[in-house]
Amino acid sequence: MVLHHRFDNASNAQLAHVCGELDGHLRALEQACAVTLRRRHDEFRIEGPAAGARRALSVLQALCAKAAAPISAQDLELLLLQSGQPAPAPQDGGAETVEQAVHLHTRRKDLAARTPNQQRYLERILAHDLSFGIGPAGTGKTYLAVACAVDALERHQVQRIVLTRPAVEAGERLGFLPGDLAQKVDPYLRPLFDALFDLMGIEKVVKAQEKGLLEVAPLAFMRGRTLNHAFVILDEAQNTTPEQMKMFLTRIGFGSRAVVTGDTSQIDLPRGITSGLVDAQQVLAEVEGVAFTRFTRADVVRHPLVGRIVEAYDTRVAQTGGRR
Repeated sequence: MVLHHRFDNASNAQLAHVCGELDGHLRALEQACAVTLRRRHDEFRIEGPAAGARRALSVLQALCAKAAAPISAQDLELLLLQSGQPAPAPQDGGAETVEQAVHLHTRRKDLAARTPNQQRYLERILAHDLSFGIGPAGTGKTYLAVACAVDALERHQVQRIVLTRPAVEAGERLGFLPGDLAQKVDPYLRPLFDALFDLMGIEKVVKAQEKGLLEVAPLAFMRGRTLNHAFVILDEAQNTTPEQMKMFLTRIGFGSRAVVTGDTSQIDLPRGITSGLVDAQQVLAEVEGVAFTRFTRADVVRHPLVGRIVEAYDTRVAQTGGRR
């Protein structure tokens, strides 16, 4: 198939933004869509299989729409990711689609779902008291959950945010950690702080902690508590035991919402111990009011190499029957 596109009234700067440095965007587009792309002035010619040519044309049109400013390689990768996703089917009797995006109140004005699966994840978090986000690294499970928590606090739907994760070492032996309690647990909670700093700003995060509006603590600190009117997130849940998972889920109080995130392919528990996240999928599969969103490598929105790494490990697991 041969398709044509003309970027009418484009300036030299706009054409440079679309093509990238040394036509790098065009070459990346060719490789991703398995097509040949030629340009003469403001006219583009795309040759290749029908599906690839149509996908390349769609991305090229999107690039032209963004041409007023420089376009980064990351922007191009996100456009390619979105173009490769099938249109989502309506969920739960007509939930929103990607065209009807969920808008969250955070410092990031450009925050939005990058894939249909991320969109469904946001919808389910907003519609259910308990949601699970399960899948590989880079799919936005934790970041989007924290964004929903910040949005709920900004809208005064909850009185505080509680973020927690199990303090389990990822294969290393960290040994003795110096400092007070906060300094000892900080390495485990740093990813949550990174998301908060990005979504709220450092000063606002510090003030929220001082006022008791924000709490970030290890999972062990949750025992015996009841969390009312709170947005609670359990991150890295694959490293909980079934007993810890049950303990966390029974902390949910009135007016609260909980999100559990994790990657069952990166369990760091000792051999022979069942992951609480794996167990919860089986126990809660039919429980009303609980939603599960399962991400795949197609939802990875980090460096494109991350998606290929996830695919390689998935292939190895499939070949070895799940043995690690």
